[in-house]
Amino acid sequence: MSAVAIEPEAIRERSQSQRVWRAFTRNRAALVGLAMSVIITLMSLAAPWLSQHDPLRQQARYRLDPPSQEYILGRDDFGRDIWSRILYAGRISLLVGVGSVVIGSSIGALIGLLAGYIGGKTEEFLMRSVDVLMAFPSLLLGLTVLAVLGSGVFKMILAIGVVMAPAFARVTHGATLTLKRAEFVTAARTIGASQLRIVGRHVLPNIVGEIVVLASLWTASAIRIEASLSFIGLGVSPPTPTWGNMIRDGTQHLTNAPWLSVFPGLAILLTVLAFNLLGDGLRDVLDPYLQEE
Repeated sequence: MSAVAIEPEAIRERSQSQRVWRAFTRNRAALVGLAMSVIITLMSLAAPWLSQHDPLRQQARYRLDPPSQEYILGRDDFGRDIWSRILYAGRISLLVGVGSVVIGSSIGALIGLLAGYIGGKTEEFLMRSVDVLMAFPSLLLGLTVLAVLGSGVFKMILAIGVVMAPAFARVTHGATLTLKRAEFVTAARTIGASQLRIVGRHVLPNIVGEIVVLASLWTASAIRIEASLSFIGLGVSPPTPTWGNMIRDGTQHLTNAPWLSVFPGLAILLTVLAFNLLGDGLRDVLDPYLQEE
Protein backbone atom coordinates (compact mmCIF):
# COMPACT_ATOMS: atom_id res chain seq x y z
CA MET A 1 0.00 0.00 0.00
CA SER A 2 2.75 2.47 0.91
CA ALA A 3 4.61 1.70 -2.31
CA VAL A 4 1.44 2.37 -4.32
CA ALA A 5 0.88 5.66 -2.47
CA ILE A 6 4.47 6.82 -2.87
CA GLU A 7 4.82 5.95 -6.54
CA PRO A 8 2.53 8.68 -7.96
CA GLU A 9 4.33 11.36 -5.93
CA ALA A 10 7.70 10.13 -7.16
CA ILE A 11 6.42 10.16 -10.73
CA ARG A 12 5.10 13.72 -10.35
CA GLU A 13 8.42 14.95 -8.95
CA ARG A 14 10.33 13.28 -11.77
CA SER A 15 8.03 14.70 -14.46
CA GLN A 16 8.31 18.16 -12.85
CA SER A 17 12.11 17.96 -12.98
CA GLN A 18 11.97 16.87 -16.61
CA ARG A 19 9.62 19.73 -17.48
CA VAL A 20 11.91 22.28 -15.81
CA TRP A 21 14.96 20.88 -17.63
CA ARG A 22 13.18 20.94 -21.00
CA ALA A 23 12.10 24.54 -20.42
CA PHE A 24 15.64 25.48 -19.43
CA THR A 25 17.23 23.88 -22.50
CA ARG A 26 14.84 25.83 -24.77
CA ASN A 27 16.10 29.12 -23.31
CA ARG A 28 19.14 30.01 -25.42
CA ALA A 29 20.28 32.85 -23.18
CA ALA A 30 20.20 30.54 -20.16
CA LEU A 31 22.22 27.89 -22.00
CA VAL A 32 24.80 30.47 -23.04
CA GLY A 33 25.02 31.73 -19.44
CA LEU A 34 25.37 28.18 -18.10
CA ALA A 35 28.07 27.34 -20.65
CA MET A 36 29.99 30.54 -19.94
CA SER A 37 29.74 30.03 -16.16
CA VAL A 38 30.99 26.44 -16.42
CA ILE A 39 33.88 27.41 -18.72
CA ILE A 40 34.98 30.32 -16.51
CA THR A 41 34.78 28.14 -13.39
CA LEU A 42 36.74 25.29 -14.97
CA MET A 43 39.40 27.66 -16.30
CA SER A 44 39.85 29.19 -12.84
CA LEU A 45 40.07 25.77 -11.17
CA ALA A 46 42.52 24.57 -13.81
CA ALA A 47 44.74 27.67 -13.47
CA PRO A 48 47.91 25.67 -12.55
CA TRP A 49 47.58 23.67 -15.78
CA LEU A 50 46.42 26.48 -18.10
CA SER A 51 49.06 28.98 -17.01
CA GLN A 52 52.68 28.41 -17.93
CA HIS A 53 54.14 31.02 -15.61
CA ASP A 54 54.04 31.82 -11.90
CA PRO A 55 51.54 34.67 -11.36
CA LEU A 56 53.72 36.10 -8.58
CA ARG A 57 57.09 35.91 -10.33
CA GLN A 58 58.49 39.38 -10.99
CA GLN A 59 60.86 40.17 -13.87
CA ALA A 60 61.40 43.92 -13.85
CA ARG A 61 63.40 43.99 -17.09
CA TYR A 62 60.32 42.76 -18.97
CA ARG A 63 57.86 45.16 -17.36
CA LEU A 64 54.98 46.36 -19.53
CA ASP A 65 55.81 43.94 -22.35
CA PRO A 66 52.89 43.84 -24.81
CA PRO A 67 51.05 40.61 -25.66
CA SER A 68 53.26 38.10 -27.43
CA GLN A 69 53.25 34.44 -28.44
CA GLU A 70 54.63 33.35 -25.06
CA TYR A 71 52.78 35.91 -22.94
CA ILE A 72 49.45 36.10 -24.75
CA LEU A 73 48.08 38.95 -22.61
CA GLY A 74 51.39 40.70 -21.94
CA ARG A 75 53.07 41.56 -18.64
CA ASP A 76 52.29 44.06 -15.92
CA ASP A 77 54.46 46.79 -14.43
CA PHE A 78 56.37 44.18 -12.37
CA GLY A 79 56.94 41.86 -15.31
CA ARG A 80 54.34 39.30 -14.15
CA ASP A 81 52.27 37.27 -16.59
CA ILE A 82 48.80 38.83 -16.91
CA TRP A 83 47.18 35.63 -18.26
CA SER A 84 48.29 33.65 -15.22
CA ARG A 85 47.19 36.37 -12.84
CA ILE A 86 43.72 36.59 -14.44
CA LEU A 87 43.23 32.83 -14.10
CA TYR A 88 44.28 32.78 -10.45
CA ALA A 89 42.28 35.94 -9.72
CA GLY A 90 39.21 34.13 -11.04
CA ARG A 91 39.51 31.70 -8.14
CA ILE A 92 39.27 34.57 -5.66
CA SER A 93 36.30 36.14 -7.44
CA LEU A 94 34.35 32.88 -7.70
CA LEU A 95 35.14 31.98 -4.09
CA VAL A 96 33.90 35.37 -2.91
CA GLY A 97 30.85 35.21 -5.19
CA VAL A 98 29.70 31.74 -4.18
CA GLY A 99 30.71 32.01 -0.52
CA SER A 100 28.99 35.34 0.04
CA VAL A 101 25.82 34.08 -1.68
CA VAL A 102 25.75 31.03 0.61
CA ILE A 103 26.09 33.24 3.69
CA GLY A 104 23.72 35.94 2.47
CA SER A 105 21.01 33.51 1.34
CA SER A 106 21.22 31.50 4.56
CA ILE A 107 20.92 34.57 6.81
CA GLY A 108 18.34 36.31 4.63
CA ALA A 109 16.15 33.22 4.11
CA LEU A 110 16.12 32.52 7.85
CA ILE A 111 15.10 36.08 8.65
CA GLY A 112 12.43 36.12 5.94
CA LEU A 113 10.99 32.76 7.03
CA LEU A 114 10.81 33.74 10.68
CA ALA A 115 9.32 37.15 9.95
CA GLY A 116 6.79 35.89 7.43
CA TYR A 117 5.61 32.82 9.30
CA ILE A 118 5.63 34.08 12.91
CA GLY A 119 4.32 37.57 12.13
CA GLY A 120 3.45 40.11 14.81
CA LYS A 121 6.16 42.02 16.64
CA THR A 122 8.82 39.57 15.46
CA GLU A 123 7.98 40.38 11.84
CA GLU A 124 7.90 44.10 12.56
CA PHE A 125 11.32 44.10 14.24
CA LEU A 126 13.06 41.87 11.69
CA MET A 127 11.70 43.56 8.58
CA ARG A 128 12.30 47.08 9.87
CA SER A 129 15.91 46.04 10.54
CA VAL A 130 16.09 44.77 6.97
CA ASP A 131 14.71 48.10 5.72
CA VAL A 132 17.47 49.95 7.58
CA LEU A 133 20.15 47.80 5.95
CA MET A 134 18.59 48.19 2.49
CA ALA A 135 18.67 51.97 2.89
CA PHE A 136 22.46 51.90 2.53
CA PRO A 137 24.09 51.44 -0.91
CA SER A 138 25.62 47.96 -1.18
CA LEU A 139 29.18 49.26 -1.65
CA LEU A 140 28.89 51.64 1.32
CA LEU A 141 27.49 48.88 3.54
CA GLY A 142 30.30 46.56 2.44
CA LEU A 143 32.85 49.25 3.26
CA THR A 144 31.35 49.68 6.72
CA VAL A 145 31.49 45.96 7.49
CA LEU A 146 35.06 45.66 6.17
CA ALA A 147 36.12 48.68 8.24
CA VAL A 148 34.97 46.78 11.34
CA LEU A 149 36.29 43.34 10.36
CA GLY A 150 39.45 44.28 8.46
CA SER A 151 40.71 43.03 5.10
CA GLY A 152 41.01 39.43 3.92
CA VAL A 153 39.21 36.98 1.66
CA PHE A 154 36.94 35.41 4.27
CA LYS A 155 36.16 38.74 5.90
CA MET A 156 35.20 40.07 2.47
CA ILE A 157 32.94 37.05 1.93
CA LEU A 158 31.21 37.78 5.24
CA ALA A 159 30.91 41.50 4.43
CA ILE A 160 29.33 40.91 1.02
CA GLY A 161 27.10 38.21 2.52
CA VAL A 162 25.76 40.77 5.01
CA VAL A 163 25.21 43.20 2.13
CA MET A 164 23.03 40.78 0.16
CA ALA A 165 21.16 39.20 3.11
CA PRO A 166 18.39 41.90 3.13
CA ALA A 167 17.51 41.13 -0.49
CA PHE A 168 17.06 37.44 0.30
CA ALA A 169 15.08 38.33 3.41
CA ARG A 170 12.69 40.50 1.38
CA VAL A 171 12.05 37.81 -1.24
CA THR A 172 11.67 35.03 1.33
CA HIS A 173 9.38 37.14 3.51
CA GLY A 174 7.00 37.93 0.67
CA ALA A 175 6.84 34.31 -0.50
CA THR A 176 6.28 33.05 3.05
CA LEU A 177 3.38 35.46 3.62
CA THR A 178 1.69 34.06 0.53
CA LEU A 179 2.37 30.39 1.28
CA LYS A 180 1.32 30.39 4.93
CA ARG A 181 -2.21 31.23 3.81
CA ALA A 182 -2.25 28.50 1.17
CA GLU A 183 -4.77 25.68 1.51
CA PHE A 184 -2.19 22.92 1.82
CA VAL A 185 -0.49 24.76 4.71
CA THR A 186 -3.84 25.26 6.43
CA ALA A 187 -4.61 21.55 5.94
CA ALA A 188 -1.27 20.54 7.43
CA ARG A 189 -1.90 22.80 10.42
CA THR A 190 -5.39 21.34 10.85
CA ILE A 191 -4.19 17.73 11.04
CA GLY A 192 -1.72 18.67 13.77
CA ALA A 193 1.58 19.03 11.90
CA SER A 194 4.25 20.81 13.92
CA GLN A 195 5.31 24.34 12.98
CA LEU A 196 8.82 23.12 12.16
CA ARG A 197 7.44 20.44 9.83
CA ILE A 198 5.13 22.91 8.09
CA VAL A 199 8.00 25.31 7.45
CA GLY A 200 10.50 22.63 6.43
CA ARG A 201 8.15 20.39 4.44
CA HIS A 202 5.61 22.78 2.91
CA VAL A 203 6.90 26.37 2.95
CA LEU A 204 10.66 26.20 2.34
CA PRO A 205 10.58 23.76 -0.63
CA ASN A 206 8.14 26.06 -2.42
CA ILE A 207 10.41 29.11 -2.19
CA VAL A 208 13.70 27.40 -3.03
CA GLY A 209 13.23 28.30 -6.70
CA GLU A 210 13.06 32.02 -5.95
CA ILE A 211 16.11 31.77 -3.69
CA VAL A 212 18.10 29.94 -6.40
CA VAL A 213 17.22 32.57 -9.01
CA LEU A 214 18.20 35.42 -6.69
CA ALA A 215 21.39 33.57 -5.71
CA SER A 216 22.54 33.28 -9.33
CA LEU A 217 21.90 36.98 -9.94
CA TRP A 218 23.60 38.02 -6.70
CA THR A 219 26.66 35.91 -7.54
CA ALA A 220 27.32 38.34 -10.37
CA SER A 221 26.73 41.29 -8.05
CA ALA A 222 29.06 39.81 -5.43
CA ILE A 223 31.85 39.47 -8.00
CA ARG A 224 31.30 43.08 -9.03
CA ILE A 225 31.32 44.29 -5.40
CA GLU A 226 34.50 42.31 -4.71
CA ALA A 227 36.19 43.93 -7.70
CA SER A 228 35.07 47.38 -6.53
CA LEU A 229 36.38 46.84 -3.02
CA SER A 230 39.68 45.47 -4.36
CA PHE A 231 39.95 48.43 -6.72
CA ILE A 232 39.90 50.89 -3.81
CA GLY A 233 42.36 48.78 -1.81
CA LEU A 234 40.00 47.10 0.67
CA GLY A 235 40.04 43.66 -0.88
CA VAL A 236 42.67 40.94 -0.85
CA SER A 237 46.14 42.24 -0.03
CA PRO A 238 48.81 42.22 -2.78
CA PRO A 239 50.59 40.37 -4.27
CA THR A 240 47.61 37.97 -4.44
CA PRO A 241 45.95 38.80 -7.76
CA THR A 242 42.31 39.87 -8.01
CA TRP A 243 40.62 41.43 -10.99
CA GLY A 244 39.89 44.60 -9.03
CA ASN A 245 43.46 45.29 -7.92
CA MET A 246 44.77 44.38 -11.40
CA ILE A 247 42.55 47.09 -12.91
CA ARG A 248 43.66 49.55 -10.22
CA ASP A 249 47.36 48.83 -10.86
CA GLY A 250 46.86 49.33 -14.58
CA THR A 251 45.10 52.69 -14.40
CA GLN A 252 48.40 54.57 -14.27
CA HIS A 253 49.47 52.98 -17.57
CA LEU A 254 46.25 53.37 -19.58
CA THR A 255 47.94 55.41 -22.30
CA ASN A 256 51.05 53.29 -22.88
CA ALA A 257 49.92 49.81 -21.67
CA PRO A 258 46.10 49.62 -21.69
CA TRP A 259 46.10 45.81 -21.61
CA LEU A 260 46.90 45.92 -17.90
CA SER A 261 43.34 47.08 -17.14
CA VAL A 262 41.46 46.00 -20.26
CA PHE A 263 41.92 42.24 -19.89
CA PRO A 264 40.91 42.03 -16.17
CA GLY A 265 37.95 44.28 -17.00
CA LEU A 266 36.88 41.90 -19.77
CA ALA A 267 37.14 39.00 -17.30
CA ILE A 268 34.74 40.79 -14.93
CA LEU A 269 32.41 41.68 -17.81
CA LEU A 270 32.19 38.10 -19.12
CA THR A 271 31.73 36.58 -15.67
CA VAL A 272 29.01 39.01 -14.60
CA LEU A 273 27.27 38.57 -17.97
CA ALA A 274 27.40 34.77 -17.62
CA PHE A 275 25.77 34.68 -14.20
CA ASN A 276 23.18 37.30 -15.17
CA LEU A 277 22.16 35.28 -18.24
CA LEU A 278 21.98 32.15 -16.10
CA GLY A 279 19.89 33.91 -13.48
CA ASP A 280 17.48 35.34 -16.05
CA GLY A 281 17.05 31.88 -17.56
CA LEU A 282 16.39 30.29 -14.18
CA ARG A 283 13.83 33.00 -13.41
CA ASP A 284 11.99 32.33 -16.66
CA VAL A 285 11.91 28.59 -15.93
CA LEU A 286 11.11 28.64 -12.20
CA ASP A 287 8.79 31.65 -11.91
CA PRO A 288 5.22 30.28 -12.03
CA TYR A 289 3.77 33.63 -13.08
CA LEU A 290 6.00 33.78 -16.15
CA GLN A 291 5.20 30.16 -16.90
CA GLU A 292 1.47 30.92 -16.99
CA GLU A 293 2.08 33.59 -19.57
